Amino acid sequence: MVFEADLVDEHAEQYSRKLVVIAGPTGVSKTMLGVELARRFDGEVINADSRYLYRGFNIGTAKPDANEQKGVPHHLIDILDPTGDFSLARYQELANAAIESVQQRGRLPLLVGGTPLYVNAVIEGWKIPKVPPHPEVRQRLEREADFDGVDMLLARLAEIDPIAAERSGVNLRRIIRALEVFEVTGERMSDLEGKGPRPYKTLELGLALARPLLRERLDRRVDDQIRSGLVEEVTQLLEEGVPREALAMSSIGYRQLLPYFDGVQTLEEAIAQLKHDTYRYVRHQETWLRGNQRLHAIDVNQPRWVERAFEQVGEFVKEESPRELSSF
Repeated sequence: MVFEADLVDEHAEQYSRKLVVIAGPTGVSKTMLGVELARRFDGEVINADSRYLYRGFNIGTAKPDANEQKGVPHHLIDILDPTGDFSLARYQELANAAIESVQQRGRLPLLVGGTPLYVNAVIEGWKIPKVPPHPEVRQRLEREADFDGVDMLLARLAEIDPIAAERSGVNLRRIIRALEVFEVTGERMSDLEGKGPRPYKTLELGLALARPLLRERLDRRVDDQIRSGLVEEVTQLLEEGVPREALAMSSIGYRQLLPYFDGVQTLEEAIAQLKHDTYRYVRHQETWLRGNQRLHAIDVNQPRWVERAFEQVGEFVKEESPRELSSF
């Protein structure tokens, strides 16, 4: 007879220090695959999507509900108030704690999400600089972004610190933080933010879909979000007093609708802007994915792609866990 405790002990050894990463652009079925892998391999999901952190932001973020989670434990979802602030260092700390807790219970942690900074900070063991915030610097840079555009700030950062600019992509908050650190300390963010020893042995699955097919899927997704009540969700958040300048309200799916509420755009124009910004963000995600040589690419348009993922994870969990992981 095999007792449950024996199975937990077996998994604790088999899954020791192992982490499965499921990355890919928005709308490519990361959430679904994470849940199915967790059910198959006795795992739990650790969220790596910055937009899932905030309570009340559900439809526009395509946050998985209870039915979609299918009883699989999910970590780092709905942990912040709509007006809450959050840092990359704090995410790294919470994600590492969640991963290690899952491993200690003899289960397989799956890091699932499309926020490249979150994924890299965890799996590469980034050493994030402990430079305190300077609100006056941030506010000045935010005003410059409002007046001259994000691309202007990104170009300035690229001259100072091209590595940090590449990492930041179109993330305004990240761009401002890198410029702030340089202005305050005189040191480049990329020099301070070095990689430490890799804390886990990882299998990184990169889900992909040909751009025309993905664009069709994203169009349908936005249309479904509108039909499901996205406008009403934004209305409720504003009525509850969530300020328009809140970090969560700057997420794709929310900031694009604000001109509609201001009466300066029609709903159709706001929806068109939402689709355009979604495509732009996906291109940024794809650039990061193409540059990640560790990824095992899986085309979700191919037959049996889920079974292929099962096979790769099955082989990974059978591998012997090394006692020490090399840095790189």
